[in-house]
Amino acid sequence: MNDAQQRRLDPLEGTFRAKLRFWMGPGDPTTSSGLMVNEFELNRTFLRQTYRGDPTGDPFGAFEGRGYWGYNSAEERFETFWIDTASSIMQFESGQLDPSGKVWTMTGKMAQPRGDGTITKRSVTTLGDADHHRMEIYMDFGEGETKTMEISFERIK
Repeated sequence: MNDAQQRRLDPLEGTFRAKLRFWMGPGDPTTSSGLMVNEFELNRTFLRQTYRGDPTGDPFGAFEGRGYWGYNSAEERFETFWIDTASSIMQFESGQLDPSGKVWTMTGKMAQPRGDGTITKRSVTTLGDADHHRMEIYMDFGEGETKTMEISFERIK
């Protein structure tokens, strides 16, 4: 295990308020909010993520997600795994941390929810200060990459 690389995930540990904006097509984004709890497991090897959307009257209010982040020392890359209540697709991504140590760029491919093709996904997670980070998600459904989601995280103290 590469402890130095794994420790790069330390700033993401904690409990965060999340504010989401997501685009399901042209026009203004839909907004949502929730709580993200990130905790290390298995001798601090993997960062477990647990997300719960705030209760609202729409289907996204009941949204929940689970994920893991880690550093694969054999392949010298960061890897993530994410599942949620929006679909039955298991999402896998891998990538690198930039030289500044503040921006992870992760990419992956997954099946279209309707099963008619493949989606290419790119996630960019940027550290702000000790209490803030942001994730932007871009997807290519076969017609070019578009931004589909932006999540701002603020640590709860």
